[in-house]
Formats: sequence, structure tokens, C-alpha cells
Amino acid sequence: MRTIDGKVALVTGAGQGIGRAIALRLAKDGADIAIVDLHQDKMAAVAAEVAALGRKATTFVADVGDRDQVYAAVEHAEKTLGGFDIMVNNAGIAQVRALLDVTPAETERIFRINVDGVLWGIQAAAKKFRARGHKGKIINASSIAGHEGYALLGVYSATKFAIRALTQAAAKELASSGITVNAYCPGVVGTDMWVEIDKGMVEATGAEPGATYRKFVEGIALGRAETPDDVAAFVSYLAGPDADYMTGQAPMIDGGLVYR
Repeated sequence: MRTIDGKVALVTGAGQGIGRAIALRLAKDGADIAIVDLHQDKMAAVAAEVAALGRKATTFVADVGDRDQVYAAVEHAEKTLGGFDIMVNNAGIAQVRALLDVTPAETERIFRINVDGVLWGIQAAAKKFRARGHKGKIINASSIAGHEGYALLGVYSATKFAIRALTQAAAKELASSGITVNAYCPGVVGTDMWVEIDKGMVEATGAEPGATYRKFVEGIALGRAETPDDVAAFVSYLAGPDADYMTGQAPMIDGGLVYR
């Protein structure tokens, strides 16, 4: 039985990686999908995959760090798909840099996308849910780096800690409207982001290409790297009715790497 039949979900950063997997999983579970990303060609490919699953899809080019563009994406989703029920604030970027070397421009960029982008998504979604007079689900991307700060990923970790704070505060502020707000905290996922992290570690430490990735994977209790589908399965739970009594939480889904 599909758990979210007839719902409309918006997923940011859905052109590839974890975002794509989330979009496809929610479509399999019965939702129509608004795909938001910077790259129209990648979004078009995901939209075709959603359509092949028998669900409706629409695409919208947006920079999540721009508040007006996030609000416009939500409006587009509602108008095009005829509703709005689930917001997945997935888009984000990584940064590998020693704290002593981080520049103002680098810090501004990663906070703008990773933190501001989630804040604007929370705002836009909650206001739309209230305007429509119904409950809704807001789901934010944090990370194991939102539970533990990592060397050379300090500013990235700070942004992911911030997502946990926003998730908790929003859950408390929006509970009276029946809106739940949760986050998901992946570990080492074999996506383009980890390719970039590994490259950054090569430059910063002189490690061999792939060595950092392998080192992290070797520490996973379940013995393998995480896949985007692993993350998407948990987001599916958060989006569905079985998570209706859960709010303000940021569980790790990492195969057994960080324990809290």
C-alpha cells in the first residue's frame, strides 16, 4: 500500500544524488513531485523517471539561498500540481577547508545555501500549509556532521548543527498548526558530494584519492557505504503517516558510524 497517495511533495536539490532518490521514492509511494534544482537538464531526467512511475512531476529552477525563489518554487508546485503537502529541504553543498583558512566569501556561500536555504524552505512551506488550512510535513537535510564536528569540515559541520536548531525551533513554533518538522542525518553516501569532499581532502592533507572515503566507510558497522536509496527510505517514513507523532527530531541514518 502506498503511504502518501495523492500528496504533493517538493524536493530541493532533486536533480541528482540523495535528492533524486528522495523524489523517486516519494513518487513510488504515491506523491506527485515538484523537482527543484539549478540544472534544468538534470531535473528533466528526474521528471521523466517520476512520470514513468505513473506520477505527475514539475520542475522549477531555483537558488535555495534566494528567499524569493524558494517562495516562488512553492507557489509553482501548488499551482501546477494542485496541492502542497510535503517540503523536503534537501539542497546543500560541502566545504573542505581548515578553519584557520576559511574566507568570508566561502563562509557566506555555504551558510547561504545550507542554512538560509532551509530557513526559507521552512517559512515558505509553513505559510502555504497554513494558507491551505491543513497539516503538513517539513523535512530538512542535516548530517552526521550535525551531531559531531569534523576536522577540515568545520564550517560544513556548523551549518548542519544549525539545521538541527532550526528543526527543533520550527517544530515547537509550528506544532499548534499540526505541522511536523524533522531532519535526517546521513553518513557517508556515495554521491558527487563525497567525490568533492574526497578531492578536498587530497588537496588539504595529501591523502591518496579515495583514501578518505575508504577510511570513513571502514568505520561503518554495517560494513558498506550508504546509498541514496537508504536515505530516501527514511525520508519516506518521515513524509508518511507513521511519523505523524514525531517532530523536532534529527535521527542519524548512517549504518552505524556515529552513536548518540
